[in-house]
Amino acid sequence: MTKSRFGKVSGLVAGVATGAVAIGLLASQPASAKVEGDTITLGSAISFTGKYSTNGIHASNGYNLAVRMINAAGGVKVGGKSYKLAVKYYDDESTPARGAQLAERLIKQDGVKFMLGPYSSGLTKAIAPVTEKFKIPMVEAEGASRSLFTQGYKYIFAVLSTSEQYLASSIALAADIAKQNGKKPGDVKVAMAFENDPFSLDVRAGVVDDIKKHGMKIVIDDKLPRDISDMTATLTKVRAVKPDLLVVSGHSKGAATAARQIKEMKIKVPLVAMTHCESAKVITKFGASTNGFLCPTQWSETMSYKDDLFGTAGEFDALFKKTYEGYKNVPYQAAQAAAAVMVWKDALERANTFKISAVRQALADTNMKTFYGDIKFSAAGNNIAKPMALRQIQDGKLNVVFPARWATHKVEWPRK
Repeated sequence: MTKSRFGKVSGLVAGVATGAVAIGLLASQPASAKVEGDTITLGSAISFTGKYSTNGIHASNGYNLAVRMINAAGGVKVGGKSYKLAVKYYDDESTPARGAQLAERLIKQDGVKFMLGPYSSGLTKAIAPVTEKFKIPMVEAEGASRSLFTQGYKYIFAVLSTSEQYLASSIALAADIAKQNGKKPGDVKVAMAFENDPFSLDVRAGVVDDIKKHGMKIVIDDKLPRDISDMTATLTKVRAVKPDLLVVSGHSKGAATAARQIKEMKIKVPLVAMTHCESAKVITKFGASTNGFLCPTQWSETMSYKDDLFGTAGEFDALFKKTYEGYKNVPYQAAQAAAAVMVWKDALERANTFKISAVRQALADTNMKTFYGDIKFSAAGNNIAKPMALRQIQDGKLNVVFPARWATHKVEWPRK
């Protein structure tokens, strides 16, 4: 786990995060109510081990930093009293069934009434029916699958943009580049490789929709292998058919595998777009070979968002890097996790009570500005106030290149 300057590991923050991060500790944990003394306990089953552990740790770092900052600023004021926040964690081992089991344990045995989400759409899909069954509100930051918001759930609220938006912007960008070079968008050939999980399949759906809109040609449409440790088969086809754009979605492991094998196999594609560039630390691991990669992001430190807790997006970025060692780039997964905790503070203070029905309504009525972006929920619970952005790795730095409103640099094309 990433070391923290205010705790031994990112999963625990001294004096703040009170949860166990190992399943072996479950039996020894006493039951705890949602509010004990001057402390409001939020619950989260999240991935500290397993395939999603990298992003699970990023998310917990974001949760913990927001808890620390809120408590340092006076806590949460409800009914004329100030309360501290704490998070009770359990490790879901990156397994949906385990996540659902632990969510129920948090609610039934630990008495937690306010939940933070897990990492990934798959885990969120497993936990949402549990929180819905017990009518426990959950503010989640890491489940982007649009299918989460078509089930009629009333107790899930997501601060992030939905998954179909992630790589769709790369299609629009490829269309623009084609026009600038005297070609038709319909001439663009696209190769696709996606993990067979809810998030990536939704990303694919958004990409396919935009490909159809622009009349582009899909020349490769592959599902990544289960362990996502080898993309040789797909990249061999890429070398043969020479697409104009390669899009990849396989969480952090998929991004690391793609970046590694593109370098090893010397794959030359004018545009490469993939999810999870930051969290996979592809720049640090694979250096100049990643220049030109397009990386969708929920947030960037260069955006003009700000709030009264963290200040600007840039100030959050600086604080996060100061607090947690080893980050060259702050993953948006951490930023949106911090924003989720801020939503809890805002809703609890507006509800001015711990009555769940009132708190749930306050969450539904959320309309706030944060360093991460604007947050306003639709009736389905997804955030409808914040767009995605597209960054490109340029000389080892992630620069926003799309959309024009947020762009700090021009896109570099073709990749060198």
